[in-house]
Amino acid sequence: MSTAASRIPASLADLAVPVDELAPYHRNPRTGDLDAIAESLATNGQYRPIVVNRGTLTGRPNEVLAGNHTLKAAKQLGWDEIAVTWLDVDDNAAAKIVIVDNRTNDLAGYDTALLADILTDLPDLQGTGYDQQQLNQLLDDTALPAPIELPSDGAGTGAAATVDYLQWGYMQWSSTRVRITQAEVELLDALYKQFVDAHDSDMGFGWHVLNEEHRAAEGAVA
Repeated sequence: MSTAASRIPASLADLAVPVDELAPYHRNPRTGDLDAIAESLATNGQYRPIVVNRGTLTGRPNEVLAGNHTLKAAKQLGWDEIAVTWLDVDDNAAAKIVIVDNRTNDLAGYDTALLADILTDLPDLQGTGYDQQQLNQLLDDTALPAPIELPSDGAGTGAAATVDYLQWGYMQWSSTRVRITQAEVELLDALYKQFVDAHDSDMGFGWHVLNEEHRAAEGAVA
């Protein structure tokens, strides 16, 4: 059994053709990440056929319309066969198929919170097109921290209070979030300690930091 055959499921086996019989589309505007596609093929196998134009009407036989980079990745892996579905269309129809296949991918979006959740549940990221750094970025962009609940608002009203959450990665006030570095967290921690030592309370610390920033900016302009 060939390397490719072992990666083509039984449901697609009857569609397999030699990769050497296929030609890439002559004007493909799309660029692709061959390493990511090759990793997917190696991990997941071929889970859908590529689309090839027979070329009776174009004069270019066996030209790939959808799946050009999948074909390249399969060759890179040393596959000798790949599953194909066939069309026989003219130049205009072929060009439209190439363009719309690429464009619909561009127009698609993600529920990033759900995507991050699915990736987190997987035992590993092999064959997903994502690495750990990219997953960490998704988690940082989607996982908002819960506010810290305090027993009192500090004003003697008896109402519960919440404070904003500060951590390395980002700082959040209500629904507004700003990226922040570890050095900036350490600086704010130091400013916070100075403020509490001076006032015996942290009430008004946020306003203090904002005013100090404004004063520093005005001084720099002057």
